[in-house]
Amino acid sequence: MAEINIDFYKMSGSGNDFILIDNRDKKLNRYDLPQLAISLCRPKYSVGADGLIIIEESKEFDFKWRFYNADGTEAEMCGNGARCAARLAYTLGICKNKLSFETKAGIIRAEVEGGLVKVEMPNPREIQLNKTLKIGNKEIILHFINTGVPHAIIFPENDLEDIDVKRMGREIRFHPHFHPVGTNVDFVKRIEENSIKIRTYERGVEDETLSCGTGAVAASLICHCLDMVDSPVRVYTKGGENLEVSFGKRGGDFEDVFLKGEARLIYQGKLFEEALK
Repeated sequence: MAEINIDFYKMSGSGNDFILIDNRDKKLNRYDLPQLAISLCRPKYSVGADGLIIIEESKEFDFKWRFYNADGTEAEMCGNGARCAARLAYTLGICKNKLSFETKAGIIRAEVEGGLVKVEMPNPREIQLNKTLKIGNKEIILHFINTGVPHAIIFPENDLEDIDVKRMGREIRFHPHFHPVGTNVDFVKRIEENSIKIRTYERGVEDETLSCGTGAVAASLICHCLDMVDSPVRVYTKGGENLEVSFGKRGGDFEDVFLKGEARLIYQGKLFEEALK
């Protein structure tokens, strides 16, 4: 078996799992990165993960990242992935516990406190409330917000456990209304004061994930717009771990949006050629 001399790290952010590779030495530059993500993220056949995070040099900030979904698409932002990247960079000595890094969604600032990581999220945009969308023969009410990536928020009448997230999420994610980029889909319930429960269909993974950081932020902000919660919001994820979303407002605009939660460093390994088949 041929080792290809690439170290990787496996991390979990509230149930979202990621493969992280430090590419400051540019070892990955000879690879097609979208195809690399597809190969490595396959469960059972390779390392398996929701996404691939590549850490690179930055001229102005602590580092720059590239984030690929499991299907090889490059995403602008991932909240749980950002927390994992921040903790790994601190662990590797790339930066101090207060750091900033480049993403396609802008500059992300973070603070590492042991296993907990707090990241400042992009200010949301494109907020649209109470939109009607026809799915088959039914009309549903949803809300839309972009928290670095697009999210459609739905408040189902049924219990969240009764929702077929993969089927309904896929129908909405690929609906012509959201073409060409599609959308993530979050099913949300307010369960108590300033607490919500969420299940998410993630674009790029094309399935339900155990957690979604940008989705937790999106759901919290939409719930605030609908007078359901105030900051900080506790978000209960499908994976059983909790996230905290805090935010401020100036006039009618959100500012100082933060996502906080645990980022676990699971293991380090070396890749062999057979992982890329």
